[in-house]
Amino acid sequence: MDVLLTNDDGIDAAGLGVLYRTLDAMDDVTVTAVAPVDDQSAVGRALNHEVDIRTHEFGYAVEGTPTDCVVAALGALDIDPDIVVSGCNRGANLGEYVLGRSGTVSAAVEAAFFDVPAIAVSLYVPLSEDFVFAETETPASAYALAADTTEYLVANTLDSGVFEHADYLNVNCPVAEQAPTEMVVTRPSHTYDMDAERDGDTIHIKDRIWKRMADGDIPDAEGTDRRTVVDGKVSVSPLTAPHTTEFHPGLDALAAEFDG
Repeated sequence: MDVLLTNDDGIDAAGLGVLYRTLDAMDDVTVTAVAPVDDQSAVGRALNHEVDIRTHEFGYAVEGTPTDCVVAALGALDIDPDIVVSGCNRGANLGEYVLGRSGTVSAAVEAAFFDVPAIAVSLYVPLSEDFVFAETETPASAYALAADTTEYLVANTLDSGVFEHADYLNVNCPVAEQAPTEMVVTRPSHTYDMDAERDGDTIHIKDRIWKRMADGDIPDAEGTDRRTVVDGKVSVSPLTAPHTTEFHPGLDALAAEFDG
């Protein structure tokens, strides 16, 4: 099996390193990483028309976005993977509103458009009162459950028929603990709690759901990705690449009556 590994945290991020070593240790698996040189978090499916590339001990480092990495790997680097793995992202990618903005998920979506099965993997890092996400490192050991989950899914999904119905899987894992946990097939949460505050000439944009998650104060029902992860379980959402077309007779009528 050939695995293409990418991410949006950058090729030297701890989460990618953990997944590279885990997948590379599997029998009959060859892993090639094609990942951004630096942090490309929350860039969505942003695309450049030219990117510089250099060799790296894991494969290739690209001066570009996760989408650039997937297109470059599949279009120009003579890589023909059986599956694409994106991650492991530091920070969860939960809820339908996050899917389009996440670079991690966007790499999986891009692979889907190439008709290559893909798995996006993220780690939920709980906040605390004195926790500053950007200034706090997450040790490699925290990714142990995410690594085990990814290995399991890579080893078993291709022959299971999963990708006959889903284009990609969005996987979110809690931080590794000693006790075992379960895997739950989920749907993306509909909860949306973005806000903005003006301070003179600056506007602070805030995703308030992170604080609510830390407090356990979330309205998400069982079966949603966010509820599952907050409850300490592995969330796996089987998804299709956007965008699903939904026909409606009201729109059909408007189109028929249009007189341009």
